[in-house]
Amino acid sequence: MKRSKKLLAFSGLDGAGKSTQIELLEKYLRKRGEKPVYLWTRGGYTSGFNALKSLLRKSAKGAVPPSGRTEEREKALGRPAVRRIWLGLAILDLMRVYGLQIRFWKMTGKTVICDRYLEDTAIDFSLNFPGEPFEKSILWRLLTKITPEPDITFTLLVPVAESLKRSVQKNEPFPDSPEVLAERLSRYEKLAEKYSWLVLDGREPIETVWGKIEQALES
Repeated sequence: MKRSKKLLAFSGLDGAGKSTQIELLEKYLRKRGEKPVYLWTRGGYTSGFNALKSLLRKSAKGAVPPSGRTEEREKALGRPAVRRIWLGLAILDLMRVYGLQIRFWKMTGKTVICDRYLEDTAIDFSLNFPGEPFEKSILWRLLTKITPEPDITFTLLVPVAESLKRSVQKNEPFPDSPEVLAERLSRYEKLAEKYSWLVLDGREPIETVWGKIEQALES
């Protein structure tokens, strides 16, 4: 008997077509009588952490810089103490999301679709805070232990130039530079090989990519 796949993760570069394929997946699951739950996760931008930042901005004006890649924000996060507090709080809220929320949804029979997962956050942290040994921290090690492993991870990739072109078309407010995208692409390729993720070419027709996803779900 086939094991039901209750946790599905999508990783990859911006503009590779993750959102489109996730929409198709949700329709597919509903037709099968399942109850999919969509969750976008990114360390530092989870719902709990965003609520905390919003509260601090209102109650202690000037204590928390505005969102976005502003000079004020970069200056604040350039201070080691502030950076480590930020990372610690971000990881703590990921524990709530991955260790509790996702497990609860699975226990109640829902299929969880994650747009980005733990490894995406690891890439973000290492690129945004180079030299910060967050992976050696007790909090991060605990997070990796309590985070459930996806039944399938779909990795959608496109060349750097294509990702940049699609970001412009989508009016992305804070697109990555070509250098950062190239590093992201390299890291995703290594992770996909290490963990045997299903790699999908985002340049292929939508129907072709979806066909490969459907085949993986049925196998």
